[in-house]
Amino acid sequence: MRTTQFSKGQGTGNDFVILRDRSGMLNLTDDQVRWLCDRRFGVGGDGLLRATRAGLIPEWEGDPDLWFMDYRNADASIAEMCGNGLRVFARFLVDEGLLSRHDAVIATRAGLKHVIVHGNGTVDADIGPARPGGDAVEIRLGERSWSATPVDVGNPHAVVRVDSEEELAGLDLTVAPVWDPPESFPNGVNVEFVALTGPDRIRMRVHERGVGETLSCGTGTVAAAAAMSRPTGHEGAWTVDVPGGTLVVTPGEEDSRLTGPAVIQARGEVFIPEL
Repeated sequence: MRTTQFSKGQGTGNDFVILRDRSGMLNLTDDQVRWLCDRRFGVGGDGLLRATRAGLIPEWEGDPDLWFMDYRNADASIAEMCGNGLRVFARFLVDEGLLSRHDAVIATRAGLKHVIVHGNGTVDADIGPARPGGDAVEIRLGERSWSATPVDVGNPHAVVRVDSEEELAGLDLTVAPVWDPPESFPNGVNVEFVALTGPDRIRMRVHERGVGETLSCGTGTVAAAAAMSRPTGHEGAWTVDVPGGTLVVTPGEEDSRLTGPAVIQARGEVFIPEL
């Protein structure tokens, strides 16, 4: 059993266990990651954020002195990006005195990401471009199916537009959606279900790969905004209501900006078993 310090943070209900590992010595097994994210036996979270130096990540080829967001889903799978995780990660670095500026760049598996940590509790994060795919895919949930728009936000998404908020509320997202053709998403996909509630406002629920339904998904809101801009013709900012709160997505050709609250809820010591 090992002992380490941890923090717990959330952005619109998307919650994370956060570990500081400046020297890259905290080599957790997949079982330990799953244990830490377990809501009964561990700390509990939708994922794990490990703060380490970028030079300690074997595949990183950029500035070695940047802070790197090493993100794992709750099932221990590695994800390229996490929008709410990035905002919570930035809040953690500032609160811990690990960033000298509130305006900084963070290294991720999806490249460099610019963040701004505000004094009012919100964090802006430049997520990168959102690229809707050309060919629709079919998403099936139980006995129902829809045509979905694939969107690449550094990680894979499929956005389904439903007819009403009532339809959205009635979906059973305890069941994992499946997609066709299967080769569209060989590494899994985050599936967003979206209802239009105003000319620049949408309501969204999401089933995240490796996690299940979550209260929010930052990159998912960016994907949903990109997918909804096409049929509606709206090119400005979108307000996105998720079960855990409200986020604002400002689309851009080079970067889509995600703005919303990020909170560090707790700090403590955890005893990680040798699983």
